[in-house]
Amino acid sequence: MAPISKPRVIKDYEKLDEAIKEQIKLEYPNGFSQNLISFTNKDGMLVSALPFETEDRYYLVRMTTQEAIDIISDDDDYDDDGTLKDESREAYEDKYSEDMDIPDEDEDEDDSYDDDDDDDDED
Repeated sequence: MAPISKPRVIKDYEKLDEAIKEQIKLEYPNGFSQNLISFTNKDGMLVSALPFETEDRYYLVRMTTQEAIDIISDDDDYDDDGTLKDESREAYEDKYSEDMDIPDEDEDEDDSYDDDDDDDDED
């Protein structure tokens, strides 16, 4: 049996549901900037993004390296060294145990990347 491909979503961090942001923090407790990947979007532009996978979707969270650094430095869940604080990590782990599903986001999706906004100011 062939594997079922997940809907793929390209989205800006600020536009993500709070539950997805919290899951991303658990996945990347030491910050985002060192985990960014680059890809060419549907318009042929080189874009950087943070990959994140849930049970139902594969996300590419669009951000530049500087935006990734700024997001962490402005987030109270991270300490001054850019590491997720223990109390935040524990709270999110309790909230999102392995057997809980992440809430679906309301959007139309198919088997291609869904670039949900038309921003032309990539990187």
